[in-house]
Order: sequence, then C-alpha cells, then structure tokens
Amino acid sequence: MTQAEEFMMILNQVKRNILADMEMGLESPFITKPVQGDQENLRIEASSLDDLNRFIGDCTRCKLHSGRTSLVFGEGDSKARLIFIGEGPGRDEDLAGKPFVGEAGRLLTRIIEGGMGIKREDVYICNVVKCRPPENRTPERDEIDSCIPFLKEQLRIIKPSIICTLGRTAAHELLGRDFKITEQRGKWQSFMDIPVMPTYHPAYILRNPSRERELKGQVWEDVKKIMTRLGLEVKR
Repeated sequence: MTQAEEFMMILNQVKRNILADMEMGLESPFITKPVQGDQENLRIEASSLDDLNRFIGDCTRCKLHSGRTSLVFGEGDSKARLIFIGEGPGRDEDLAGKPFVGEAGRLLTRIIEGGMGIKREDVYICNVVKCRPPENRTPERDEIDSCIPFLKEQLRIIKPSIICTLGRTAAHELLGRDFKITEQRGKWQSFMDIPVMPTYHPAYILRNPSRERELKGQVWEDVKKIMTRLGLEVKR
C-alpha cells in the first residue's frame, strides 16, 4: 500500500467516525465550535422581539448562565419611542425574570410615570447583559461581548427615537470606554444613529442618600431633555 493510499484510508475512516457520531447526536472533537463569548460571527435572524427571545433561548453563551434563576430579556412596547438600558439584572430581576423591578426599578418607574407622565409599558427597558452577575458585580468583558449583539438586535427591531443609558456600564458599551458619566451625562450622544441621553443609574442615587436630592435633580434635567425631544410637556 502506498503512502497516498494509506492516507486516504485513514481519512475515510475519520469521516465515517464523524458521521457515526453525528447520527448518534454526539459532538465530534473534529468539528470546531464557537468559543464562549466570541460573538463576532454570530448571525442573528429575527424579525421581532419574540423571534429574538426564542433565538437566545436557554442561553449558555457565557459563564453568567450558571448562576442565574431567570434570563431577563427585557420588557415594554416593541415599538417604543424611548428605550432605557441598564447594566444587568439584580437579585429581584433575576427572580422575577423582568428588568428593573427592585428598589431601583421602582424609582425608574416613578421617573417615567410620575415625572414624564407616560406609562412604563409604553417604553422599553432592558440591560447590557441578560443574566445576573454574581453579587451584582459589574459584568466582565467576555460576558458583555456575548450579550451585546442581542442588545443591538433589540435596538434594530424596536427602532426607538431615543436611548437613555442608565449608569456607567451602559454608557461605556454604547458610547465608548473613555466616556466619563460624572462629566458627560446630560449631553446628547449617538449610537447606531439613534440619539442617546446618558444619565445616572437609579441604583447610584439610592446608594448615595446624602446626595439624593442633588442626583435626582441632575437626572430630572436629563429626562427633561428627552421629553423635549419627544414632544412631551415638561413639568417645571
């Protein structure tokens, strides 16, 4: 048997082994799988938020899945003119499977309904990552990279008139890592050709009770700019 014939025999045997594994539903070591967190070539085909939610499924694309109770996709009007984007679910959100339902969420709801005069269900609310980071820590780079394509797809489907980022992490991911929220909040930016108003996260206000009045005032100034652009009546 020549070297070429021997090589072809080995190659054909490997091929038969792979086909046999596939027929049995087994993973073959010869087939390359995407690396967790590497979403560069992820192709998403979704015509609606429901389609996207089904596409994400019982996600295991990053390590956050191992500690979650619920995947928190987002909620609100699928044709909302305004979308709020936070960092990630907390404990209450993880248990409920809904974004911003804890103390910070109640403050956000008061801003939307009491301040802006619109119903919470008329906006859309979601986060940069859709699973709770352990102990509510800041999401890590690989976790964000795994989830950010889904956030972009939500924005593409909803086509909001305005994005409001809540806190540093959301602002960094949409506006750049050099963004300094303490210096640049309240100034119009842009992401995916959508106007972006960055402001403080409600949780940041709650963590700083000595500055609560000051911080609420600053957030309200940012919210009034959003209202003006949406054509809503601004209550002084």
